[in-house]
Amino acid sequence: MKAGLFGISGAERRFARLRVFVLCLAGLILVGFLTRPVEAPAWAELKSRQPELRMEGLEDALGQGMIIGVVGGLRTIVADFVYIRLNSVWERRDRVALDALLRLVTTLDPRPEFFWINGARMVAYDVPNWRIREAGGYAAVPERRQREIDREQAEQAFAILERAREFDPDNPRYALEIAQIYLNRLKDRERAAEWFLKAWEMGGPFFTARIHAELLKQTDRPREAYAFLVGLHRELPDDNPFAQKEVVLERIRELETVLEIPESLRYRAKDGR
Repeated sequence: MKAGLFGISGAERRFARLRVFVLCLAGLILVGFLTRPVEAPAWAELKSRQPELRMEGLEDALGQGMIIGVVGGLRTIVADFVYIRLNSVWERRDRVALDALLRLVTTLDPRPEFFWINGARMVAYDVPNWRIREAGGYAAVPERRQREIDREQAEQAFAILERAREFDPDNPRYALEIAQIYLNRLKDRERAAEWFLKAWEMGGPFFTARIHAELLKQTDRPREAYAFLVGLHRELPDDNPFAQKEVVLERIRELETVLEIPESLRYRAKDGR
């Protein structure tokens, strides 16, 4: 048998392609096999309770030990296939299947933050819009009910992210995502400020600290904002443009004016400014 380039024969290349095909086919079969027992209990749960989907009610639908045992070493591959299917049900706005597949994909492979964060975003931002449209649209659904739906879906998203934090407790991305849901979906600046601070303390990006201070100002806590920014400015590196140390100093000066702090008591940076 004549070897081709790099010493690999044509038969070996065909065998390698066949092996990849078989693995992909096995993954697709397993996805279908595993999602069938998940989606049926999800429908039963939905019918027996309220119209909104409650993720905690589906805990027993998966049988985590069974799934891990069946999939074995193919968990990562199958999780990718499940996520592809999850996106297809998201496009169809199928809340039940979305919940079931999100639970499944994070059970199969809880390591990728991509699964957790994008799943939480679907639940917190997309599902409320679907539910409001199903109920007649924004013009027909009272604002109070809209806020209730936003809260219900946000709580489900928080539960997803809290589970993610159990697997990766030192990852600031999950705290940052919780902060953004509080701010952008629930318009809760106080709770958002708390979570932006948590993200910063866990090693999050510099902007999380600046947003925390800004939210303190917006919630009528300028003195807290001032004290935080002063401490922050002392810690920030001089040689990192993302730290935006000059911007932080400008905000300190603005707050000193608002708080009417005497010149003699104002913050002095290391360079004398």
